[in-house]
Amino acid sequence: MSERTVIQLRSDNSTVVFEVNDKVLSILYWGRDLLLLGSAGDQSAALTNSVAHSSLDIPPTPGVLREYSRGFQGHPALSGHRNGKAWSTQFSLVDYSHQGNVLIAQLSDDAAQLSLELAYRLTAEGILKVDAILTNLGSAEYSVDQFVYWMPLPDRAKEVLDFTGRWSHERHPQRHPIVAGLTTREIREGRSGHDYTIAQIAMTPNSNFASGENWALSMAWSGNSVHHVERLADGVQSIGAGELLMPGEIILAPGESYQVPGVIANYSNHGLDGLSSNYHSWLRARPSHPTNVRPRPLTLNVWEAVYFAHDEATIRQITDVAAEIGVERMVLDDGWFHDRRNDFAGLGDWVVDPAVWPKGLSSIVKYINDKGIEFGLWFEGEMVNPDSDLYRAHPEWILHEADRVPPLQRHQLVLDLTHEGAYDHILGQVDAILSEYNIAYIKWDHNRTLVDAGHLGQAAIHNQTAAIYRLFAELKRRHPKLEIESCASGGARVDLGIVDLVDRFWTSDNNDALERQTIQRWTGLVIPPEMLGTHIGPTHGHQTARTHEISFRAVNAIFGHAGIEWNVTEASPEELEILKKWAALYKAKRGLLHSGRSIRVDHPDSNAFLYGVVAQDKSEALFAYVQHRMNESTFPAMALLPGLEPESLYEVKVLNEVGKPRALQIKNPPWLKGVKLSGAALANIGVRPPILAPENAILISVVKAS
Repeated sequence: MSERTVIQLRSDNSTVVFEVNDKVLSILYWGRDLLLLGSAGDQSAALTNSVAHSSLDIPPTPGVLREYSRGFQGHPALSGHRNGKAWSTQFSLVDYSHQGNVLIAQLSDDAAQLSLELAYRLTAEGILKVDAILTNLGSAEYSVDQFVYWMPLPDRAKEVLDFTGRWSHERHPQRHPIVAGLTTREIREGRSGHDYTIAQIAMTPNSNFASGENWALSMAWSGNSVHHVERLADGVQSIGAGELLMPGEIILAPGESYQVPGVIANYSNHGLDGLSSNYHSWLRARPSHPTNVRPRPLTLNVWEAVYFAHDEATIRQITDVAAEIGVERMVLDDGWFHDRRNDFAGLGDWVVDPAVWPKGLSSIVKYINDKGIEFGLWFEGEMVNPDSDLYRAHPEWILHEADRVPPLQRHQLVLDLTHEGAYDHILGQVDAILSEYNIAYIKWDHNRTLVDAGHLGQAAIHNQTAAIYRLFAELKRRHPKLEIESCASGGARVDLGIVDLVDRFWTSDNNDALERQTIQRWTGLVIPPEMLGTHIGPTHGHQTARTHEISFRAVNAIFGHAGIEWNVTEASPEELEILKKWAALYKAKRGLLHSGRSIRVDHPDSNAFLYGVVAQDKSEALFAYVQHRMNESTFPAMALLPGLEPESLYEVKVLNEVGKPRALQIKNPPWLKGVKLSGAALANIGVRPPILAPENAILISVVKAS
């Protein structure tokens, strides 16, 4: 293995080039697809640095592990020690296998008594999945402080985009230059979190949705995480991500292994929408992807309709209206279980409360099913209220340190699912409910952060995350048709770790259509729309107190897994008619919305969003023009509708099924009633939007002319 070897993983979208040299594995290149020209030695020689003044006599080759022992002085991949020893590693490549677009490397450090398996898998969609398994070969314990996966960045990557947020304000972008040193984003709350950067993206200058190069790294993990971008004094740039470990969280006994949570690397030279296309195509290719099983049912959740005030007569009234609208699934949210009249009590006691449901849930489930509607139910199985039968019986079944009880959040504590008794209790009670009733779907919530999260004196966030993965997998094994929605105070557990175990994400607790525009825009960069819950909220928003036209709320909600979160018995006859037409439109268009290519137009007026979905065969498209604030000029900027066949003719019109928006003009542009334009004209000239009042929108249909 002393010969210099170059290994290439290629897809239509990207290439990753590795070098094996003197038992060191390195990544030479990650970027646009290319064919290697020249010998392995010449490729390596072209990339080898000169020897600078005041530097090592031989240019260092730190390899994928970026080891201090090999002269690297940036952030390493592995940090750890064996009781203060074996703190510096020098892994050698023992063996590797390269088949197709998969490289699996076996590395070992005899002095540190560690072995490492690294797996790189490049999918047809251009997604690079990276995983590692670290094994302790020694006779004493080895403490893992951190393992960070790193990918190289070229000199032309000058900016970084990541995401920040809080409750009801998730995944808002922040973009800044790559500067010297280490730029870090950390999550320490025990779940991916509202402030989680679902992807960290290095970019070329002026990169936008349609153009520019982008290198993205995402954690495939739902616990604590860290994301880095590093630029060293010698100009070397890298992007990294890994699990953030608490002190002493991973201590490997002799022979024990640490399955390092993996990362997802994604490259595009077609702008941010190119990244999005790669993510969506990859997720949709999974056999278990929701749309490969069935169309996404129109969903109504009763939370903002009744909150904790459960009453069968009221739920039946809502069901009657829901059936009239065309709802296909109803979800009974928080408040159905033992002693749950508010959020002070009941969590942990997953049995139907006879005080509210004296006949159990059988009657209401049957009533809903008889209307042709599926039934769904809310759980928050990872939490427990101190005022609960479970906590009174087992106060030791919480995540805690020493004899301390962590501070309450939403009047609850975190149940220790790494404790066998607590895990079996939750699995047993949830399974019993699912077995007794015809439940197609559960909304699984996680309403607090983890604080002082220990198990028998050791940090337990890693194992707690693994436990919820195991619990979800077991519930689905026992109930193969069950669908699960990931909810965590809204959008605080939206990540690529739990994505293979859930069928839907609750994007945010904020149903305000204006706020949802930005939240859905950036969540949808990674997660395809069919996995994002997008609901029509109440006329008067419960989170922001804003009032919005039903047309605005309807346009916003159709671009996802659509639903309603509103007491529809309070809707006016006119609003009910719009809801019926909107529901029918969603059902007619969900095949397009949930399979097409998402496009976010780089619109010249920052006061408006323009976005849509174009069919993969370019036969049709659906776009939204959304006016957030007043226009910069009298007439709105032209709305370009890209992504269609340039030579084909398309019928273009505004769809009024969602209701008419409020406009600030005397006369509409004539094209709203229908015109025929070529794909080239739509992409390069566009159509002139009407002058809409702020917080209004129109829905634009584009269909290839027959």
